Amino acid sequence: MAILECRGLAKSFGGIRALDNVELALQPGRIVGLLGPNGSGKTTLIKLANGLLTPTSGQILIDGQAPGVESKKIVSYLPERSCLGDWMKVSDLLDFFSDFYADFRRDTAQEMLSRLSIDPRQTFGHLSKGTREKVQLIMVMSRQAKLYLLDEPIGGVDPATRDYILHTIISNYNEDATVLISTHLIADVEQVLDEVIFLQNGRILLQSAVDDIRENQGKSIDALFREVFKC
Repeated sequence: MAILECRGLAKSFGGIRALDNVELALQPGRIVGLLGPNGSGKTTLIKLANGLLTPTSGQILIDGQAPGVESKKIVSYLPERSCLGDWMKVSDLLDFFSDFYADFRRDTAQEMLSRLSIDPRQTFGHLSKGTREKVQLIMVMSRQAKLYLLDEPIGGVDPATRDYILHTIISNYNEDATVLISTHLIADVEQVLDEVIFLQNGRILLQSAVDDIRENQGKSIDALFREVFKC
C-alpha cells in the first residue's frame, strides 16, 4: 500500500488553484524529492498531507486514511518556517516531543545534540539560525515515523549545515519509511534521492526514479530541472 496517495487532489485559495488534479502514489522505503520553483504548490501539498489544510476536491490519503489524529502518529513534519519561541529551551522541545509522540527516540535526539555540543539548557534565542535548523531536524528525525515530510530543510543555511542536515536525514530515518523532501536546491539534495517529482503551477510534470532519469536521459536531476523549468 502507498504511504501517501493523491487522487484528483486539488486545492484553491480564493479562486487561485494551488494544486490541480494531482495523482500521486509514494511507496515505503523511498527518499523522494518534491521539486519545483517557488509557488509551484510544494508547501501546499505537504500541508495537506500533514492535515493542516483540507482539499478543495479529490483525496489525499496517508497509509490508506485521510489525514487526522491517527495519521499524525506516523507522520513526522518539519515546517518551512520555525515556529519556536526564542524563550524556549532545547530541553523544552525534548519534553514536548517525548510527551506528544510515542515513537520519539529521546536517547537518539540527545546523542545527536551532544555530538553537536548543544547544551539542552540553551534557549533558542541564543542559537544561530543554522543551529536552530539542526535542532528542529534532529527532533523530527528522532521519531520512528512511517512518513517524514520535510519542507525546505536546507533553505537559508550554509553549505556545511546543509551537509549535516542531509547526513542526519539519511542516517536516522527508518529504512521502511518514506522521506518527502521539498526543495528548489536540487544539486544539494540530488545525491540522497531515490525518486523525484517535478511540480509546476500545481500540476505534476514528472514522477520518476532518479536512476531511470540518469540512464534514459543521460542527465543529472539538476540539469533536467534546469531544462524543464528554464532556470
